[in-house]
Amino acid sequence: MMGKSRRPLTHEDAELWNYVTRGVQRLKRAQRRKEVLATATPAGEPGPIDASPKKQPPGKFNKVKATAPRSAFPTPAPAKPAHKPLVPLEPKAKRKLGRGKMDVAARIDLHGMRQDEAHAALHRFLIDAHVADARLVLVITGKGKTASEGIHAGQREVGILRRMTPHWLSEPGLRSIVLGYEAATIRHGGDGAIYVRLRKGPGA
Repeated sequence: MMGKSRRPLTHEDAELWNYVTRGVQRLKRAQRRKEVLATATPAGEPGPIDASPKKQPPGKFNKVKATAPRSAFPTPAPAKPAHKPLVPLEPKAKRKLGRGKMDVAARIDLHGMRQDEAHAALHRFLIDAHVADARLVLVITGKGKTASEGIHAGQREVGILRRMTPHWLSEPGLRSIVLGYEAATIRHGGDGAIYVRLRKGPGA
């Protein structure tokens, strides 16, 4: 089925069309878009926001400075140790002790005592030595026996003084005057004795 053909313009229609379009100029597409947006935005209000992402030059990136979150509570300062760390005996002094060129100021023999007796005796001995400003003393504990040396059930535990003496030296009552301690040389009993270094006495 053929569509309807358009009627050709008459001379009068052509003159009327030229008269209407005489003052009309063709606008560019971008200019027409700006004019449409300008007319669509009410007076006194900001214009439309361009949400299109902006291109950045190659090789450049936005730097974001990371900041650590602040704690609501301040971090407390670390507590200072109650006592200074133990100081070992100087190698030169230990060599002199082993060769007999240097001796201890005092000594106590705990060997054969019960645990409570040895604990009390050691405490009294070190307090008195500190008051007398003795700087190096010897504590004899005994080596004790091992299982291969014939420890049988029912016997009194042996070697406990050797194990407990370092713990007693670290107690608050003695740790304040003890500067350091370590195993004695063979001349003074080896593993069965302990050198104890004391701090300066109150009268020093």
